[in-house]
Amino acid sequence: MSLDRTQVEKIAQLARLAVSDTEKDRYATDLSRILDLVAQMDRVDTDHVTPLAHPLDMVQRLRPDEPAESDQRDLFQRLAPATEAGLYLVPKVIE
Repeated sequence: MSLDRTQVEKIAQLARLAVSDTEKDRYATDLSRILDLVAQMDRVDTDHVTPLAHPLDMVQRLRPDEPAESDQRDLFQRLAPATEAGLYLVPKVIE
């Protein structure tokens, strides 16, 4: 795909970029080359390629899912100004 100077001006306007007149031709060439590369990559047959979440076949080491602290719920409930049925009561903030 080939971009021209007016398309670069439109892209720059949409992106709110200030592009000088001397840069517009260079950007048109560079962007055209990038779009050509994308089109070339799009033509590659990837029907039998398994998608990857990561380029390296690695397994994440996970720590054991064990509690690190003791249950102190009753202590915290006793310290709270107001509780009811195991819930903390707070002042209403939205009318």
